[in-house]
Amino acid sequence: MKQLLRHITGLLLATALCAGSALAAPQSQPPQDQGQTPAPPQQPATPPKTPPEQPVPQQAQVSPKNSKEDVEAIGNRNVGKGVNFYSLEKEIALGKQLAQEVERSSKMIDDPVVSEYVDRVGQNLVRNSDARVPFTIKVIDSDEVNAFALPGGFFYVNSGLILRAQEESELAGVMAHEISHVTARHGTKQATKGEILQLATIPLILLGPGGWAGYGIYQGLNLAIPLTYLKFSRDAEREADFLGLQYMYKAGYDPNAYVTFFERIQADERRRAGTIPKVFSSHPPTPERIAMAQKEIARILPARQEYIVTTSEFDQVKARLRNIMFSRKTKENEPGKPTLRTRTEQEKNKKPQTTGTDPADDGRPTLKRRPDSP
Repeated sequence: MKQLLRHITGLLLATALCAGSALAAPQSQPPQDQGQTPAPPQQPATPPKTPPEQPVPQQAQVSPKNSKEDVEAIGNRNVGKGVNFYSLEKEIALGKQLAQEVERSSKMIDDPVVSEYVDRVGQNLVRNSDARVPFTIKVIDSDEVNAFALPGGFFYVNSGLILRAQEESELAGVMAHEISHVTARHGTKQATKGEILQLATIPLILLGPGGWAGYGIYQGLNLAIPLTYLKFSRDAEREADFLGLQYMYKAGYDPNAYVTFFERIQADERRRAGTIPKVFSSHPPTPERIAMAQKEIARILPARQEYIVTTSEFDQVKARLRNIMFSRKTKENEPGKPTLRTRTEQEKNKKPQTTGTDPADDGRPTLKRRPDSP
């Protein structure tokens, strides 16, 4: 029994000595095998840190490459994409046919100086556009402030527009807008929509009470939706504004000239109603479109130190064209030239016939006795 107590007491003393040495001495590392690199001391566990947010690269804030807003990519952008039944070859053939009708019914300015200048201004814009077809540009002898471009690149500028513009950049702005209708293929896209609508109505006619007979009546009455190539939707006009501003900017012109020109035209219309012809009355941008154009100029067109505003050649061509128009009107009004008058005008200008030489004779018929026969 004594030996058992002595053994327990010894174990307790040994345990106490080991505990005291453990508190006093630094914690020893476990033995390492010879030739191995000692493990690094363990760091206290800390929650993982989230990586800092990376700054958004500047390229994410600019327009995507080759998009309609990428001015540097003009010429390499497919701005005319969309549903279109017309190939480029078919579009050119259609435009040529329409151009023949225009020139058959219009009087053209054949002065070489005026024609060459307008063509040169237009071709410079075409080279700085997304055009995929060649352009033929001619001047129409007309006082109307107007310009229009047919599908396939057949482009006509009225002499009235040239005379109304005060600077070359204003003329270039209107021309760039019309070129944009061709590059975006608005004419043939609109024709495609009309054809789709026609095709959509055929099943309704076939399912009607007339069946195939109804379809024959449909064809006989020619109820096809009229397709116009010069009157576009508001969205198409906005797109032409948007692209036209880029094209004139790319060609070196001040894009603000496009806005100021139409602002002046609208101001003239408010002061004197009827100054804008009916053909052109719906064409100038509305105040909303003007504001949108100004916003797009500030947003996507970097400012330049220099712009082309006007040239001395523009003033010379404008003066030459004014003389041509004045000469034409003089010839039309020269005396002795046969004119066509209505029956009302002829009756108005007819002199009353008199039956006698008496000044008191008012021209009324009088009853005279027949002289007696011998």
